[in-house]
Amino acid sequence: MDFDQIAFGVYPYIALSVLALGSVIRFDREPYTWRTGSSQLLRRKQLVAGSVLFHVGVLMIFAGHFVGLLTPIWLFDALGVPHAAKQMLAIVAGGAAGLLALAGGGLLLHRRLTDPRIRRTSSFADIAILVLLMAQLLLGLSTIPVSLQHRDGHEMLKFMTWAQGVFTFQPGVANHVADVSWVFKAHLLLGMTILLVFPFTRLVHMLSAPVWYLNRRGWQLVRTRRTLPRRPEVRPASGARPLKAE
Repeated sequence: MDFDQIAFGVYPYIALSVLALGSVIRFDREPYTWRTGSSQLLRRKQLVAGSVLFHVGVLMIFAGHFVGLLTPIWLFDALGVPHAAKQMLAIVAGGAAGLLALAGGGLLLHRRLTDPRIRRTSSFADIAILVLLMAQLLLGLSTIPVSLQHRDGHEMLKFMTWAQGVFTFQPGVANHVADVSWVFKAHLLLGMTILLVFPFTRLVHMLSAPVWYLNRRGWQLVRTRRTLPRRPEVRPASGARPLKAE
């Protein structure tokens, strides 16, 4: 079995299995670690700017990859969407979203590395996953010049066939991406590695949605603040001699 078969035929299932099982086990055994560990109280302005840019860009990228890769090819054909048009949409929208996420991630990484207080409260996983995401964004942007050489959308079809083949357990899926550029392969490998380490990082907060709050029962009890009773004055007993200050 060669490298392509292992990397794009076996590794995807390892990454997805660890993602699913690891997330369930962590939520069950360590529910109190299922959080972002926010450092909002420290350098809040830079956090807000970086967080907004980063999250908007990442959500756009995630939505684009999810729809672009997992939507059946026959559906695009039925809707009359040319493969070339889909390719250019992915380049333009994905490039803009990548730049937004890269700018926001740069602010967040600079803040986490240069502020001594934030650095002390950051774990190795906090910094490592941010570095991995930044590297993935750079690789994604690096695929644009290569994609511009294949504006007919033929290369895009290879990735769609590969991704849909992985989720439908089709044999020989690695053959679909065996001859693509190395930058695409690196992008795919790092993306699967991020899925692999996902359950062990703060990224798990992406799976949290407090939907149970929409159907809460009961009332919230709010108590008014009451004034504490005054401390009673202590007086000497009758006939007792008062203490003299030394």
